Amino acid sequence: MAALSTTTLSQADIAAIADRHPAVFAGSRRKQLTRWLIGLSIVAYLCFAWWFFAIGTVLANGNWGIAGIYLADWVSYETRPNIDFTDGGLHVQYPRYSAYNENRQPAWVELQDIRSPGVAGRVSMTIGDGTVEILPGRVTARRGTETVVIAVSPDRTVTAEGPLPSWAIPEPAGDAIMLRFGFSGSVEIEGDEVKVRQRFWGWENFVFDPNSPFWGKPFGEVMSLIFSGERIKPEMSNAALAWDNILNNAEWQHGDVWLKLGQTIVMAFVGTVFASLLAFPLAFAAARNITRSRVVNQVLKRFFDFQRSVDMLIWALFFTRAFGPGPLAGISAIFFTDTGTFGKLYSEALENIDDRQREGIRSVGAAPVLVQRYGVLPQVLPLFISQSLYFWESNTRSATIIGAVGAGGIGLKLWEAMRTNSDWENVAYMVLLILVVVFVFDNISNALRKRLVNSQAAH
Repeated sequence: MAALSTTTLSQADIAAIADRHPAVFAGSRRKQLTRWLIGLSIVAYLCFAWWFFAIGTVLANGNWGIAGIYLADWVSYETRPNIDFTDGGLHVQYPRYSAYNENRQPAWVELQDIRSPGVAGRVSMTIGDGTVEILPGRVTARRGTETVVIAVSPDRTVTAEGPLPSWAIPEPAGDAIMLRFGFSGSVEIEGDEVKVRQRFWGWENFVFDPNSPFWGKPFGEVMSLIFSGERIKPEMSNAALAWDNILNNAEWQHGDVWLKLGQTIVMAFVGTVFASLLAFPLAFAAARNITRSRVVNQVLKRFFDFQRSVDMLIWALFFTRAFGPGPLAGISAIFFTDTGTFGKLYSEALENIDDRQREGIRSVGAAPVLVQRYGVLPQVLPLFISQSLYFWESNTRSATIIGAVGAGGIGLKLWEAMRTNSDWENVAYMVLLILVVVFVFDNISNALRKRLVNSQAAH
C-alpha cells in the first residue's frame, strides 16, 4: 500500500487556485464578510442599548444594600420593640402578633427603674456587636470603640452631640438618626420614639405562636403533652389542640395559606379542563380538512386569536371586575385564554393528520361520526392530552400571578404579605410552597406525557 503524503500549499499556489476559480473564493469571502458584519452589528446594537437605556448609571445607582437586606429577610426574622418617650417614662411595646408584650421582654432588652408594666426609666439593649442605652431625652449607642450620644429635646428635635460615626446616618429631613449594626439590625431615633429592629436567623414561631399553650416548650415536652399529658382543654384532645394551634398560627396563618394554595391548584385544574372540553369540538369545526365551510373555519380561528391576543393577566382583571374577587375570576381567565390556545393547537394538529386512515374508514361506508372517531381521533388524542397536561402544569404557575390582581388563591395572599414590606419571611414561605407544588405537578405532567408518547409509539 502506498504511503499517504501531505502537501502544504504555498501562498502562491493558493493565489493560483483562486485565479482559476474566482467564483468559489468570492463566495467564501462574501460569507466571511457577512459574518463579520453581523457580529459588528450585534456589538454596535449592544453598545447603543447600553447607552440609550443608561444601564451603567442604573447599575451604579442601584441600592444594593437594600437588596441584600431583603434577601436576608427571607431567611431571618426581626424582633421590633418600639420605645415611646412618655411623661411617665419609656413605654416599650411590640407589634400586635409579636411573641413579646409588656409583661414578657426578650433577654437582650433590659428594663431598669420599672414604674409600671412595660414602662421604665431606663432601657438597655444589646444589638449585634453594639449596645444602646435609652433615657428620657437621651440615647447613647456604642459599637466597637465608637460612641455616639443623641439628645431628643421636648420639641421633638434630634441632635447628635459631636460628630457621627459612619454607622450613624442622619435622615435627609433632619428629624431622625439611623444607627446601623450590620446584619444584626438597626435603631431609628425619632423625636417621640425609638424604633429597634433586631435580626436573628431562622423563622420565629413557625409552628406555635405565643397564644398557644405549646409555645416556647422544647420538642420532647410538646410530644409528651400531646400523647400522654392531661387535656389542656377538656373539650378536645391535646393532639387536636396542637393541630388547631398550628393551623391558626397568628403569625404564619398556615391554615389560610394552605387553603389559598388549594384554591390556586383548583383554579388551574378546572380552568384547564373546561378549556380543553370546549376547544375540542370547536377545533373540529375550525380545521379546514374536517369542516369544509371556509366561513366557519375563519370565524372560529379569528375567535381563537381574539382570546389569545389578550394576556391572561388582563382577562383576570376583567373577570375580577365582572364577578368580584375570588377563584371564579381566576378560573374564568384561565378558561377563556386557554380555550383560544387549545383551539388553535388542536385545529392545527387536525389539519396535519394522515388522511389515508380516515379514507380507509370512510371506504367501508362508516357514518361521518365514526370516521372521525376511528380515523381521526386515534391520531390526535394523545397529542391533545399531552398539550392539555403541559398547560395544566403551566397554569399552576399562572394562577399564582393572576391571584395577585384579585383572582384569589395564594397569589393574593402573597401580594398582601409583600405589601407590608416587613413580612418577607412569610413571602419566602409561600414562594417555597409554590415551588414545591409546581415541582410536583411538573413531574406528574412529564410522567403522564411520557406514557402517552410511549403508548402512541407502541401503536
